[in-house]
Amino acid sequence: MDDFLIIGGGIAGLTAGAHLAAHGTVTLLEAEDVLGYHASSRSAAIFIPTYGAPSVKALSLASARDLHDTGLTSPRGVMAVGRAGEEEKLAHIAADLSLSPIPVADALSFVPILDPAVITCAAHREEAWDIDTDALLQLYAKRVRANGQVVTRAPVTAIRRGDGWEVEAGEVTYRARTLVNAAGPWADRVAEQAGLAPIGIRPLRRSMARIDVPGGTDARDWPMLIGANEDWYAKPDAGALIVSPSEEDPSDPMDAWADDMVLAEGLMHFEEHITGEVTRMLANWAGLRTFSPDRQLVIGADPAAPDFYWMAGQGGYGFQTAPAAGRLLAALVTGTAPEVPPDIVGACDPARFR
Repeated sequence: MDDFLIIGGGIAGLTAGAHLAAHGTVTLLEAEDVLGYHASSRSAAIFIPTYGAPSVKALSLASARDLHDTGLTSPRGVMAVGRAGEEEKLAHIAADLSLSPIPVADALSFVPILDPAVITCAAHREEAWDIDTDALLQLYAKRVRANGQVVTRAPVTAIRRGDGWEVEAGEVTYRARTLVNAAGPWADRVAEQAGLAPIGIRPLRRSMARIDVPGGTDARDWPMLIGANEDWYAKPDAGALIVSPSEEDPSDPMDAWADDMVLAEGLMHFEEHITGEVTRMLANWAGLRTFSPDRQLVIGADPAAPDFYWMAGQGGYGFQTAPAAGRLLAALVTGTAPEVPPDIVGACDPARFR
């Protein structure tokens, strides 16, 4: 019998496994052929420490040193831009992300394809970084394997509670003293399989397109761009741009794909802010960003089963909160003092939904 059994091989599950492996044996189950197949491999891969609810920001700030010290980040910056009549919307984004207002001329120097006839306001922050998400997934998987195993192609078909937990997956039965639910969009279903109440996890689709940089400009040093209406964002990516319509369309748990119409609208909104045109789409995809009802992470024991832990609701914050979220989970499981204040622990506690 293992000490810990984790269901889910995305950033949530690998975060849990990497931090619990120091405290006991771990088996991590992933339904797909590879780890990080769903939202974790379809992320915008950006670390903005001022992004999200207060508890998310606290976990992000507590994760910053780990992410930087492991060499997984590189400077990017983030800039919001708006048109005439969008000044209040831009001010709201600036306040939320702690961006500083800048002259339009500075915005144009950062991103030369912005249309000077259209852009009337801008705000910027240097402290935002790209994250090497694949490297972080691999690092955490290595830590799991150092004191356990990662099993792919292992969809969970049954969960029973007895002397610990028994989980049937891929025609094999796995046993552990503690079960961690890190199943992303499927987290509520896993809870129900375990005989526990769901908490209202909401999978929300977000589409993405990779395009040639309009005008063939070198975009490698551009900041991430956000439209004041929050109906598009863009970010340099491997010599191209990724552009998203920023949609949050409810979805059943699934292998998501981009909505062509929504994607076209997002690209149109992006084009309205630049001097060039989008001439070629190189690829497109979508992922399900999974949120709890209050858009804060869910980390901790279920009140009805103290040996069943939630690691869910990562939303768009899974990578940038991973180190601190993993340490919080490990502290709760082992009964040691968390590094984050009690109000942050409480903000993540599954009991808030009971």
